[in-house]
Amino acid sequence: MAATLLRLIATFVVFHFLIMVQGSINPDLEALVAFKTGSDTSKKLISWNTSNNPCTWGGVSCIKNRVSRLVLENLDLRGSIEPLTSLTQLRVLSLKGNRFFGPVPSLSNLTVLKLLFLSNNEFSGEFPSTITSLFRLYRLDLSHNNFSGEIPATVSHLTHLLTLRLDDNRFSGYIPDVNLPNLQDFNVSGNRLSGEIPKSLSGFPVSSFGQNPSLCGAPMEKCVAVADPSKPGSDGAVASPVMSRSNTPTSVSSSPSSMPRASSSKKQENGGSKISPVALIIIIVGDVLVLGIVSLLLYCYFWRNYSAKLKEGKGSKLFESEKIVYSSSPYPGQGGCERGRMVFFEGEKRFELEDLLRASAEMLGKGGFGTAYKAVLDDGSVVAVKRLKDAQIAGKREFEQHMELLGRLRHPNIVSLRAYYFATEEKLLVYDYMPNASLFWLLHGNRGPGRTPLDWTTRLKIAAGAARGVAFIHNSCKSLRLTHGNIKSTNILLDKQGNARVSDFGLSIFAGPGQGPAGGRSNGYRAPEVSDGRKQSQKSDVYSFGVLLLELLTGKCPSAVDGGGPGSGYGGAVDLPRWVQSVVREEWTAEVFDLELMRYKDIEEEMVGLLQIAMACTAAAPDQRPRISHVVKMIEDLRGVEVSPCHDTLDSVSESPSLCEDACGTSQ
Repeated sequence: MAATLLRLIATFVVFHFLIMVQGSINPDLEALVAFKTGSDTSKKLISWNTSNNPCTWGGVSCIKNRVSRLVLENLDLRGSIEPLTSLTQLRVLSLKGNRFFGPVPSLSNLTVLKLLFLSNNEFSGEFPSTITSLFRLYRLDLSHNNFSGEIPATVSHLTHLLTLRLDDNRFSGYIPDVNLPNLQDFNVSGNRLSGEIPKSLSGFPVSSFGQNPSLCGAPMEKCVAVADPSKPGSDGAVASPVMSRSNTPTSVSSSPSSMPRASSSKKQENGGSKISPVALIIIIVGDVLVLGIVSLLLYCYFWRNYSAKLKEGKGSKLFESEKIVYSSSPYPGQGGCERGRMVFFEGEKRFELEDLLRASAEMLGKGGFGTAYKAVLDDGSVVAVKRLKDAQIAGKREFEQHMELLGRLRHPNIVSLRAYYFATEEKLLVYDYMPNASLFWLLHGNRGPGRTPLDWTTRLKIAAGAARGVAFIHNSCKSLRLTHGNIKSTNILLDKQGNARVSDFGLSIFAGPGQGPAGGRSNGYRAPEVSDGRKQSQKSDVYSFGVLLLELLTGKCPSAVDGGGPGSGYGGAVDLPRWVQSVVREEWTAEVFDLELMRYKDIEEEMVGLLQIAMACTAAAPDQRPRISHVVKMIEDLRGVEVSPCHDTLDSVSESPSLCEDACGTSQ
């Protein structure tokens, strides 16, 4: 018995000794251990071992040995989150889909918090008042809980908010007239709110306010003033949803109204179905107004489509005003040569070569290996077709093996190769079509009055997405060490959701000796060793990606930077990394950044952080540049996983053994 007691005491002493040692290394350890002890009753936090550095625990990320990101979603955690309030360097906190309950404790210590996701829990009490002091907050999601009381007007203090989700709670009272200029995602549906929707929020859709029976005003039913039974006299009027012609309220009012009965009795006094002259005039005027509104909407609709077509036509002139229609075979001189065939990858929608030849095609741009076209097939589907003209292809077998390798690559941040065609005189590559232009156009197109600037959040999202795409390419088959070979802003495209997609990867293998992949425009992206005649490598890709980051930060084209000094604008072609280094060396760092970014507040730290990453990538010596997977993590750490912690970051760039074995097997 005594021996057992001694062992228990020794274990207890060793455990606390380990905590003290780790605590001296990481001051946040004690808070994390207290949180795990009180909340992890289901033993889901298996990796949280006090013998390890907490920065290696699942869901935990650190900056300078302090916890900066905590993402613990759908783990059946419960209890209170009080211990987490001492994590003063926390930037991202996501506890979605757990069973935490009770009021949210004071979060006033989390002064650098930028993303807060507490949805789908059992929190209760009033709106957490201390949240309104977190002035750096970008995203706030308290949806699907049991919060009650009123939404405070002090939410207006969160001037950087992009997301405010309070749906499916028990909030009551009026919606405050908040002034949140950057708000993009807003939802208060499924509560008990009443009164008129403030004009500052009326631009959001009906779904943002639904299931609040007593709300009215745009975008919902128009409000009318009705007597409030709780107030004496006729002056006590409140806003209530407007009544329909059938005398049935389109939404249920917070207090009963006698308007339907009054209208009904008046109709009986006037002789049943007889319509008064005043009512007749109102109906006629109403019908005329409705007809006018419908006509205006139709006019706006058709005019917008016409304007879009005009704009699309002008946009294509960025490269060249060429529009072609395939009306016959583009292979007139083949004679007795063998005609090729379309080769589709597994699971892809198939069509005949003749379908592609009949399709209307509009030129998207010219690259080092040929021209890309947008092709609209007879069934309405749209693809991008690249005609390889200047590629140095050894033979059909080598070409097909390499296409098989590229065609197996699938990732949310790359443009997928869907099919290819090989013939003696013609080689075609068929890709997914990306409708939202390229990063080059977003950064440099229409630099003048009326331009819509590319905001910082979008730039950072594009940088993170592009980095993940390049990392996937590098890690897709380690035995081959696949490279992109032509990273530049015209090869970073945006899909329908605005996600960055890396295109034109893997084609540098077809470049001849001394041949640049894309002519003069890509010279500014080339690593020094490639300019000296050495082969493309993954390290040279990292250099090109670093130049891309500098382009995002400065708003300047790498091949058109003035060397005359900071802020002197465009001029002679000067190496962009060298120009940035000279400006930073003279301690004029602020002069580096794009003037369009100066309108956004509290992003200086993130801009400087991305600048440091870009300068590390553009180190002159290849062995001094980081791996692209490390670049991904550094970018995501700037704001805690892109814009929202909805998915783990490095999972998407890990190598898939099955992909590597299959793909590499076809190319050896």
